[in-house]
Amino acid sequence: MNADFWHGKWQRNEIGFHEGRPNHFLVKHADRLAAGAGSRVFLPLCGKTRDIAWLMGRGARVAGAELNRGAIEQLFAELELAPEVTAAGPLERFSAAGIDIFVGDVFALTPAHLGPVDAIYDRAALVALPGDVRRRYAGHLRGLTGGARQLLISYEYDQSLAKGPPFSVQADEVHALYGADYHVQELETAPVERGLKGPSEVVERIWQLVPRQG
Repeated sequence: MNADFWHGKWQRNEIGFHEGRPNHFLVKHADRLAAGAGSRVFLPLCGKTRDIAWLMGRGARVAGAELNRGAIEQLFAELELAPEVTAAGPLERFSAAGIDIFVGDVFALTPAHLGPVDAIYDRAALVALPGDVRRRYAGHLRGLTGGARQLLISYEYDQSLAKGPPFSVQADEVHALYGADYHVQELETAPVERGLKGPSEVVERIWQLVPRQG
């Protein structure tokens, strides 16, 4: 998936990946992030997700990364916040009280620009990336955050029946991507109502990733 693909999705408002309410798994398992009031949570490839407002409502500070500028303009409008926009290397930083979103290529984001984070919440980032990019992404995320704990949501379906994104990411791939650096625990699995991709049955999983010590 190149940048033009995603910019086109936003321009045409083809954003079926955008949930109109906070994600049910996040609401149920947010305490697993160990990110209470004042903690900073990073949402990669965040779009204008409602999860941001929900996390901020719990007192968390939010950092995010998103390719499309229009999505972040919409996000701040919906939050009724007027952002300060500054340069962050090759990216733009949209900031207001309790929130910093970096607009541009997530692989161009550096730890110095992002700053410290306490946890990562990945609902639609890993599954948005094709297989040859997912390993690079997982490593980049560890480097960006110093291996912060994560909640990760993945989807599984018969990839031969439909193309991504979102892509099917099997359980063994989650373990392969993260198992060397994290204790990987599946928290819950649920079918996705009406599926995601035509006739294919889809399963949604949420994982807790806790950094290994030493």
